Amino acid sequence: MENFIHPSVRERWTLAGRKALITGATKGIGLAIAQEFLALGAEVIIVARNSETIEQQINNWHSLGKVYGVAADVATSEGRQIMEEYVSKTFGTLDILVNNVGTNIRKSANDYTEAEVAAIFQTNLTSIFELSRLFYPLLKTSENSSIVNISSVAGLISVRTGAPYGMTKAALVQLTRSLAVEWASDHIRVNVIAPWFIQTPLTEPLLKNPETLDAVLSRTPMKRVGQPEEVASITAFLCMSAASYITGQCIAVDGGFMAFGF
Repeated sequence: MENFIHPSVRERWTLAGRKALITGATKGIGLAIAQEFLALGAEVIIVARNSETIEQQINNWHSLGKVYGVAADVATSEGRQIMEEYVSKTFGTLDILVNNVGTNIRKSANDYTEAEVAAIFQTNLTSIFELSRLFYPLLKTSENSSIVNISSVAGLISVRTGAPYGMTKAALVQLTRSLAVEWASDHIRVNVIAPWFIQTPLTEPLLKNPETLDAVLSRTPMKRVGQPEEVASITAFLCMSAASYITGQCIAVDGGFMAFGF
């Protein structure tokens, strides 16, 4: 009897049968999230701009479960419409939306062009607002749907990533809170994750610089860089029934960085 686990417990800690859409899912954090979801039983649609990369990942994951892919640029209205049509045709409903896509151009504030600032805002913020609105009708059909936005500690504190990037990531936290309150009555939970330095292709060039790596580790109580799987696991939890009373929250995945004073 001591090994018995009530069925309701198992049901809360799974993504079995849940239908998820994950943007930027062919590398880094998005890749790890897609793998985590598939391992936990979700049906997954991955989104990226490169169709060949999508096809390769689908072939790699075919044995893990039901995975599909669509090539689209989330920063354009045309790309978002392609996504909406594909999800409607493939799933007909949607339980989970993970807004993971993001971009950056690291410069001093005075060195940005208007076009560069607009591009960062379009990808990091506008696309997420528009995708959330676009998929609202499908998410509303689920009894317990979830949106998870991937922000950054750069939206909570200055970490020298460039002002436009920090601005978009801060706005994403507030967007999450606003949608969580507005859509709670529709059984749509909305949360946001703020990672610190995670070992990904995007951070690899920075972390190869010994001075940068030393600076990161000196400010991280756990004295290491995070792994994509450590972001993926909290993303999966937030989409489970086990997290059904959690909404409007910003969770830092940072090895203690935000808590560190001296």
